[in-house]
Amino acid sequence: MSRYDPAATESRWQAAWDEAGVFTARHDPSRPKYYVLEMFPYPSGRIHMGHVRNYTMGDVVARQKAAAGYSVLHPMGWDAFGMPAENAAMERGGHPKDWTYGNIADMRAQMKPLGLSIDWSREFATCDPEYYGQQQAMFIDMLEAGLIYRKNAVVNWDPVDMTVLANEQVIDGKGWRSNAPVERRELTQWFFRISDYAGELLEALDRLKDWPEKVRLMQANWIGQSRGLQFAFSTVNAPEGFDRLEVYTTRPDTLLGASFAAISPDHPLAKHLERHDAGAAEFVAECRRVGTSEEALEKAEKKGFDTGIRVRHPFDTAWELPVYIANFILMDYGTGAIFGCPAHDQRDFEFASKYGLPIPPVFVAEGTEEAPLTEAFVPMKSERVAYVRGFAGAEIQTGEEAVAAAIDFCESKGVGRGVTNYRLRDWGISRQRYWGCPIPVIHCETCGVVPEAKENLPVRLPDDVTFDVPGNPLDRHPTWRDCTCPKCGAKARRETDTMDTFVDSSWYYARFTAPRATTPTDPEEADYWMNVDQYIGGIEHAILHLLYSRFFARAMQKTGHLPAKAIEPFNALFTQGMVTHEIYLTRDAAGRPVYHLPEDVTDGKLADGTPVEIIPSAKMSKSKKNVVDPMNIISQFGADTARWFVMSDSPPERDVEWTASGAEAAFKHLGRVWRLADEIARAEGAPTAEDVALDRATAKAIAEVTQGIEGFAFNKAIAKLYEFTNTLSRSGAGAEAKRRAMRTMAQLMSPMVPHLAEEVWSMLGGEGLVAQAPWPKADPALLVDDMVTLPIQINGKRRAEVTVPKDMAASEVEKLVLADEAVQRALSGGAPKKLIVVPGRIVNVVI
Repeated sequence: MSRYDPAATESRWQAAWDEAGVFTARHDPSRPKYYVLEMFPYPSGRIHMGHVRNYTMGDVVARQKAAAGYSVLHPMGWDAFGMPAENAAMERGGHPKDWTYGNIADMRAQMKPLGLSIDWSREFATCDPEYYGQQQAMFIDMLEAGLIYRKNAVVNWDPVDMTVLANEQVIDGKGWRSNAPVERRELTQWFFRISDYAGELLEALDRLKDWPEKVRLMQANWIGQSRGLQFAFSTVNAPEGFDRLEVYTTRPDTLLGASFAAISPDHPLAKHLERHDAGAAEFVAECRRVGTSEEALEKAEKKGFDTGIRVRHPFDTAWELPVYIANFILMDYGTGAIFGCPAHDQRDFEFASKYGLPIPPVFVAEGTEEAPLTEAFVPMKSERVAYVRGFAGAEIQTGEEAVAAAIDFCESKGVGRGVTNYRLRDWGISRQRYWGCPIPVIHCETCGVVPEAKENLPVRLPDDVTFDVPGNPLDRHPTWRDCTCPKCGAKARRETDTMDTFVDSSWYYARFTAPRATTPTDPEEADYWMNVDQYIGGIEHAILHLLYSRFFARAMQKTGHLPAKAIEPFNALFTQGMVTHEIYLTRDAAGRPVYHLPEDVTDGKLADGTPVEIIPSAKMSKSKKNVVDPMNIISQFGADTARWFVMSDSPPERDVEWTASGAEAAFKHLGRVWRLADEIARAEGAPTAEDVALDRATAKAIAEVTQGIEGFAFNKAIAKLYEFTNTLSRSGAGAEAKRRAMRTMAQLMSPMVPHLAEEVWSMLGGEGLVAQAPWPKADPALLVDDMVTLPIQINGKRRAEVTVPKDMAASEVEKLVLADEAVQRALSGGAPKKLIVVPGRIVNVVI
């Protein structure tokens, strides 16, 4: 072959790997195992450069570990349930299953040319009945273990699509798809008891040393541990049965600044008033037209309804506070009731200002006097402040110290008790949708809610559904919905809610250990392969997916589906940066942006010469047309070029900007490596004095590339390979030394550019496949720093350099200098006027 031609070689080597079964994961107790996993994708139908980067990172790790002697598990699957498939069915006709499996086939066909070391025999999709049937079996086990329960909960309800919406699907108070005003509605929902594990999930974060600190912090903040006071106000003029109002506060030090009490629209007292007071009913109805998320409530105008009820302050029974129903209080945190201290909470300040309530400060900045406030004074708890209405007079202390003192004081007076609470709420999994895992329970008038019999699993989704009517098709599918009770045999109805798709993605890592097992996991396989040694994915999944997966591992361990060691399923986590690209735009007559594809722009202009505006380093987006299709890159340059570029340009945790010039440069370098290998394969020549120097450079390359890969510094590993290529191309070593070095080059490049590496390995007479060759080991003796690089100055200007042993005789150094290409060009066949070797420092050549 006369040139580097990936189109002719890459598919050939992929076929060779498949034929040899190189990437089939093998349970081999004689070898250490290594489980590398990337967060599996949603089958949208097209892969993008972010996929290429994510899976190439995992592939680099998997290939290097396999070469290092590990039995490697590197699987692939599809997070296949969810609303996009259902929406596609509504908009285009057809069935979500056809859309989903069609997209999976397309994406698999796009991924395979990348040459990923994936064990495709373990592939599955979460919409496979074989997968979700085992998920249903675990649901039943967890229900029996008390990890799942059913209760009423307030949700976002889309009255047009007739479904519950997640908070992120509510945009400006409207359904993201229907654009209908969203209502707060109380429905019976299924929940996982994740809050029971809040303390354990928080405490265990300290043991996840190989997770990014920012991810651990995000999880800690989401779990949200707080120490506070739970106490009760006595009420005045309250309905019968409501003589006390329970409150939880994280700032009991501000009790003496209270000016009102407030309850959630979903609080039992508010519901009672709703039934008996038209004004309260109207206000609560208005509140229900706002989303349920904290963000939605925070953005909404703070409104309240004065119930006419009062509560007595616990330290002064003559001091009464008005009780409002307020639109910004959540029922599922604390007790659904608060006291307002407007001087030190901006939300309370806005509310008190609106309704003309007092705003007495409890503390002021150290060194200042009490004065009217124009906004809430909210310092960090760690700051020292001067208390003017605190429990210890005007003592200067931090908020943390004051909270602890207030809890102690209140407990000593019999006013409440110190309580540790968590922001983390139980995980509601009910979704009124078709394309999800059916919840395997049955509603029987005699027996109540009972689990389906395991021998009847999976409860399969019916195929004969339509989406021409809003709402969940399962609700109107009598032959599927209507069934018999597995307990008494009477007529019954299936649960028509399906599970939140986060459930599907919370245990797939365990299923990959035995994807064809007739139980959720195979104990022997789970014990061998778990935990995931390296997990790779985007920072956007740093909270919910990872938190739910951590909980699920505990739930699976409790129900006998995972070993105890897998209670934290991911030993190490890496969150990669995005692949970005410039945005190119012009503007229409109204000044609106018109976006253009990268292939339509040359030198900052369109084909007709129109200049474009350029926005650099922007996240790839179909709407902005700044996407690069990996299939076009593979067709033009080959998969190895795409892999090399996304690994080489920047540290993997940072964003990388895709540029045409960068891709071309990567392609040219790989072509250079091919030509160098071809030249060395055909070279002849006896050993030379430079053989040892090349062997030392090879050992150094092995050490530094290995360190770069193992430390997730792939760009540094590639930088070393660039350097090693230059060293090898300039070396005056003999033919056999160069062949040894070039074979090592193939091994070191194999994780990044496996197809080219196989080609080079084959050229240089490597035995078998480089993908199955053991990882090279550096001779420690060759890593001892007894070499020195001497700059070569010609007539006072540095023109070259030579690397030699520190103790090499000056006469031998002179021979190497005179053989240097740059020196020979300068001499033009003549002899130097002077050649001076300064040992260990420099060589001067005077012409």
